[in-house]
Amino acid sequence: MSDNPKRPKTDQTAAAASRSDHQMYRDFFKQVYETMQQNYYHPVAQEEYDRFLKTFEEKIYSQLMSEGKSNDYVRWRSAAYLVDSLKSKEDIFSAFYPPEPAKEYEQTVLGKKVDIGVEGKLTGEGFVLTQVEPRSDAYQKGLRVRDIIKKVDKQDVIGLTEEKVIELLTSFEGDTVEIVFLDVRNNMEQTVSIASGEYFKQTVFMTPVPVKGVYCLEIRRFNRKTAEDMYNYINFIHDQKDNIGLILDLRGNPGGPPLAAREISSFFLPAGEEFAYFQRRDKPKAALDIPRISKRFHYKEPIVILVNEKSGSASELFSGIMQDRKRAVLMGQNTAGQVFLKSMFNFDDQSMLLLVTARGYYPSGKVFNFSGVKPDRFVKKEEEDSLLRYAANYIVYLKGQDASSLPLEPKNP
Repeated sequence: MSDNPKRPKTDQTAAAASRSDHQMYRDFFKQVYETMQQNYYHPVAQEEYDRFLKTFEEKIYSQLMSEGKSNDYVRWRSAAYLVDSLKSKEDIFSAFYPPEPAKEYEQTVLGKKVDIGVEGKLTGEGFVLTQVEPRSDAYQKGLRVRDIIKKVDKQDVIGLTEEKVIELLTSFEGDTVEIVFLDVRNNMEQTVSIASGEYFKQTVFMTPVPVKGVYCLEIRRFNRKTAEDMYNYINFIHDQKDNIGLILDLRGNPGGPPLAAREISSFFLPAGEEFAYFQRRDKPKAALDIPRISKRFHYKEPIVILVNEKSGSASELFSGIMQDRKRAVLMGQNTAGQVFLKSMFNFDDQSMLLLVTARGYYPSGKVFNFSGVKPDRFVKKEEEDSLLRYAANYIVYLKGQDASSLPLEPKNP
């Protein structure tokens, strides 16, 4: 007999397994949809969700299965299609992440510093320090710029590669590193044990300006101590008799917490007024006011802010508000367009949904655009090398004029 009595049972089992897989997919898609429905800044349409389910059954599932993809891959890739179909067309930031990319993203965003707070270069004398973070344990133990590390955990750095030295200086949080270094201030060798742990990096640095009386502060990112760093520099600049203006260089600054931008605004804007606000869908607005500080630290001279396409989040929030209040002129390229709040939503399989959950707004109610803040003076990337001098000359021209009526185009100073 040619009939196989086991075949009907096998077909039934396969069909049951297929139905079970489809129900598993649908349950997961529903989770993703409901998470967006509850948390996304923009309403999501039931019709789009139903359209996706139909497309999944008619096209997506069969195509991925024909490529030999696993159930996990089908679920995650399809969920990514779902998010793309539901999110606003202007939103290029919300996304679905499978487990490995989700873990990598979280480590990047939430990861703690685990180095000891020093940077340097390997020379014939040893590892010469070019940066010592002021809030790190290394600084507390006495290391300073130009000191020379001779040994790390009893290993002579001479004979090692620079990469190996850096590796030895980077350890797990809570571990200690024994260092023998030459203190160049008194020409004495010292041995210290330095703890590796979380700290807030210095974010503000003074940059030389080729125009007398103009000062430039480069702010590389925003964190909870950026305002403290600013305080020290603003205090110094205030004491300079030739002070006529300030350049704030935010090019390449990826941003940070909005509260850091709020705190920095206190040096330049009137206290107590609304700085900006964030709004979740169907929720009251969360307003940020301008903090009150001593009037001694209010900076009143002209300001130019340098921005580019890598100036994001809190850096463009601060820049946009300063521009809107006519307190500063922006020069460079459009910013990144990331003045919003993002939230991470994790699922049981360790995948993650990243959503824009709130948009940033000017006090007037105007929303920060996804296309970024547009500078008053657009400067091509190939012209960026001369931007600092141009900004300084512009301040020379502006000196003595009311900051509320700054022209957008300079005259030859």
